[in-house]
Amino acid sequence: MTTPIIGCIADDYTGGTDVAAALRRGGLRTVLLFGPPDPQLRLGDCDAVVIALKTRSLPAVQAVEMSLLAQHWLRERVTRQVYFKYCSTFDSTDDGNIGPVADALLDAQSAAVTVVCPAAPEHGRTVYQGHLFVHDRLLSESSMRHHPLTPMTDPDLVRVLRRQTTHPVALIPFPLVRQGPDAVADRLAELACDGVRYVVVDAVDEADLNNIAAAARGLPLLTGSAGLAGAVGRIAAEHHSTEPVDIVDTNGPTVLFAGSCSRATLGQVALAREKFASYRLDPRTVADVGDLLPGSHAWLAAHLGDDPILIYSSAPAEERGPADPQTAGALEQLMGALARAAVDAGARRLVIAGGETSGAVVDSLGITAVRVDAEMDRGVPWCTTLAPADPLSLLLKSGNFGTPDLLVRAASLGASR
Repeated sequence: MTTPIIGCIADDYTGGTDVAAALRRGGLRTVLLFGPPDPQLRLGDCDAVVIALKTRSLPAVQAVEMSLLAQHWLRERVTRQVYFKYCSTFDSTDDGNIGPVADALLDAQSAAVTVVCPAAPEHGRTVYQGHLFVHDRLLSESSMRHHPLTPMTDPDLVRVLRRQTTHPVALIPFPLVRQGPDAVADRLAELACDGVRYVVVDAVDEADLNNIAAAARGLPLLTGSAGLAGAVGRIAAEHHSTEPVDIVDTNGPTVLFAGSCSRATLGQVALAREKFASYRLDPRTVADVGDLLPGSHAWLAAHLGDDPILIYSSAPAEERGPADPQTAGALEQLMGALARAAVDAGARRLVIAGGETSGAVVDSLGITAVRVDAEMDRGVPWCTTLAPADPLSLLLKSGNFGTPDLLVRAASLGASR
């Protein structure tokens, strides 16, 4: 049995699938775990293991505790490096959780310094002069400034991180990154000697990420988005054999669940509604979200069959009322209950849009581990549960990811098998 060379801790479930896809794309056999892993879990042969937690929006103390449990589990099983994965839009508040979790992981790894690199150029996230851009807009001018839980109103990552940690934060700017891995590595060493713990590194394309990954190869802990993780995986895979990436055939009905209200998901839902029977969960129509369960459950039972179906709560701002975390949480739990009912009724392929929705569904189904298979779109892989007798196929999609027809293509793939 092979020992994983890379272990990753992700701060939400779709972030976990994103980084797992990046590692798998690089050639590493990757297993994705959901929630704090069982100490007795046997991984089998794999080169990378990703632990997807739901810590992004938790109080910092809880996020640190869960992340340390995952880190301890990895230290006993991973030979080389731990990677702390957060969103490419650096989703956090002034209290954390990126800074507090990174502080705790660095302490546990006895590491002096780490890089901070949320850049994901393939998704339009770049860092220049320490400022995070979403395509051609500063982060603070993007839709993330209106995020209900982690509104991002400051694009300066050095400034943001300094509010989350008591340790020094510095920047390696773009011109130095372009000088290559040796220049970046030398500067990292200099900053570590000066007592700097966090080094934000500019990156505007894949070549920059490759330079950073090569320079930081010897660091016990790295932090960033799936962009840097992909570069780390490519370097590691140069010394490991690869195998074909395919999609496992799981026969059974396909159900789509969409809870994200991001622009990308709204467009994907609109196209899916044109193709498939659909049911909207609208909390404005009931006194309590729980009152939506009987009608939605009856609709699911009546429509589950050979053709894909869609259940969604995704809606534009003008159609969903004021932001309410309690209502959002209740909708996620409702989605989880409906997913459980769908699987119990024979569904074997689930397509889920939205990080919190994905977490609720995975938890409701009691799924703890999957193998990462082929991607439908970048950062959106199919995953197969490890139960050999009756596996499920899952597509867990971050709200902002995917082409407009992603849900239609994913569901049609399931219908054609």
